[in-house]
Amino acid sequence: MLVNRIIKVGLLLLGGVFIVLQGLAFELEGAAVSALMLVLLTVLYCKWTNNKSRMFFWFLVTFTLAHLLSYSSWYGPIIQQEQIDYYYYGANILYIVSYLFLIAKIALSIKIKAVFKELAIPILILFLLDIFCVVLVTDTTKSALSVYEYTLEFIYNAVIMALLSVALIDYMYRNDNKSMLFLLGSICIVFSEIIQLAYFYILKNDKNLGFIYSFFLVVAFLFFYLQSQVNFTGPEPTYVDVDEKLEA
Repeated sequence: MLVNRIIKVGLLLLGGVFIVLQGLAFELEGAAVSALMLVLLTVLYCKWTNNKSRMFFWFLVTFTLAHLLSYSSWYGPIIQQEQIDYYYYGANILYIVSYLFLIAKIALSIKIKAVFKELAIPILILFLLDIFCVVLVTDTTKSALSVYEYTLEFIYNAVIMALLSVALIDYMYRNDNKSMLFLLGSICIVFSEIIQLAYFYILKNDKNLGFIYSFFLVVAFLFFYLQSQVNFTGPEPTYVDVDEKLEA
């Protein structure tokens, strides 16, 4: 129990250090701290979580591997303009896979037919909004990326928007604390990724953006960990239904 608390306090401190380092543009040091944080978080989840989710576990593992690969790129050979950056493609593919595990986690925990039956119109609206947002956000980097890089970024953005939509649908369907925490974590992830895109490709090395995107990333994982410690209470009636029952 003492080790559990020490790791939690250590993670909070490391989170603060990571935010400061990214805000000051110490990217190498920030990458090292974030990789250590993710390893400790994975250990914390595996060792001291009663009801583990296999999909959430693989999310943590693949996201950690992506961060470790990204960190190792600092010690790899310098990539020339005509060369393929295998670190970039490998890390981003792992990030995509990690988010797909989160999407699968939600998809496997709900009754898809019931969700589509109850929320058909919201799902359609979210789908159209996702397409619009993905195209709009990815196009901001078009001039800075090659065709293959642009395609990868498009897929990446599509997956994180899909994650946000799935999290929102899950919350509308369940209306409980676990789904709310998951939704908040997903919102923070999307904000972090969009701001990070601006940090790397539009307003390069803007320290304010580095601070903001790293803050959202740390908060996102805080929410994700908190939701992993509580159980679903199942689909609950909306506030309107509750009010109608009270009036009856």
